[in-house]
Amino acid sequence: MKHDVIIIGSGFGGLACAHMLAKAGRSVLVLEAHWQPGGCLQSYQRKGHTFDTGLHYVGGLDEGQQLHDVFQRLGLLRLPWHRLDAEGFDQITIGGHTYRFAEGFDRFVDVLAADFPHERKALQRYVEMLQGPDPDPSVSAWGWLNEVFSDALLIDVLSGSCLKTELRRESMPLLAFAHSQKSYIQSSWRLKGDSSLLVRALVDDIRQMGGEVVCRAEVVQLLEKDGRITAACCSNGETYEADRFISDIHPAQVLSLVQNERIQKGIYRRRLSMLENTVGMYTHSLVLKPGALPYFNCNHFVYRGGSVWDESTERVMLSCRVPVDDADDVTLLDLLTPSAADPMPLAETVIPGLRDMVSEQYDSTPQTWERFTHTPNGSAYGIRKDCRQPLLTMLSPRTSVPNLLLTGQNVMLHGLEGVAMTAVQTTEILLNE
Repeated sequence: MKHDVIIIGSGFGGLACAHMLAKAGRSVLVLEAHWQPGGCLQSYQRKGHTFDTGLHYVGGLDEGQQLHDVFQRLGLLRLPWHRLDAEGFDQITIGGHTYRFAEGFDRFVDVLAADFPHERKALQRYVEMLQGPDPDPSVSAWGWLNEVFSDALLIDVLSGSCLKTELRRESMPLLAFAHSQKSYIQSSWRLKGDSSLLVRALVDDIRQMGGEVVCRAEVVQLLEKDGRITAACCSNGETYEADRFISDIHPAQVLSLVQNERIQKGIYRRRLSMLENTVGMYTHSLVLKPGALPYFNCNHFVYRGGSVWDESTERVMLSCRVPVDDADDVTLLDLLTPSAADPMPLAETVIPGLRDMVSEQYDSTPQTWERFTHTPNGSAYGIRKDCRQPLLTMLSPRTSVPNLLLTGQNVMLHGLEGVAMTAVQTTEILLNE
């Protein structure tokens, strides 16, 4: 059977594209190399517990906010979303002192201005930037923050929740920084349950609308005829044909599957192969003893030893699962850090005695991510966006191959919001052809 569209990879971007295309009446096939779909939204089980890999919280789900319309379009608002603490959904601990990010732009300013009264006007300018048009991708986040704020500590505080992105003084665009902040200030949410709820909702809908999702079907070659991709050859021995193709895997990887270099425009392929990727993350998934720790309805970001913009500074994010069955205590707690060093001593600065609360621990490394998602070096945020070279590092969904489009976090912006926006753009390009 020939399909209208084949999607390579079943991360959030691939599944979102498949959902929207199937809803529009296109025949869609998703090919996934792994034994289960989901990409960075995969979950895994150990001794009766289900752990998340990449999803910890999302922002902007209220009506009129960043993700609301896309999630409504994808049928994801029906899932059990749990709103985080409006007075401190993110709590940043630097030098032993904790600062709170409050929900709503006005309240966000008021709460931080209580600690930094001399920077109120600058904070107001900051939230006006977040609510305005997208910044020029050539504007440096570090440069802009230092132009607007005079207090180095406040710059660190504002940047403190950026363990969900990669901070680099020399390269990070203000555009990427702003998108990692805006929607969460609008409203922040955890899924009451593991991230497989989101994956299953998308996959079930895709199948009900006539689409297919096939796992253990790694694409090993893309066949070409007359300058266009015609079929995907898979590790399961099957060859699948389609008129259009969308790649949700790394752009350099998908182009390596096209053996005829004439249709790729060699300069385009070389450009992609030279792009740098962001760092990987270490995740320490903890099972806590019953009754050991009351539930905390926020995320903690803890730093020690220098500016949050310094790679050598110790850092860890603490995020827990919403309790089920009306329980009041934490059962599952994740510690996330870009460092191979043990994050427990740093985590214990905000949760004293945490080590003694743990009954089980399961660790993943960038190598784990590389193995299960095939991302180069286990990169957590995809291709590194660079304000010095925005046209090179912020890719278009279009490629040099006429009927091959890109989606996912490697294209424009990373994170669930960035991937959702890219999926919409990729889908609209195809539907408007």
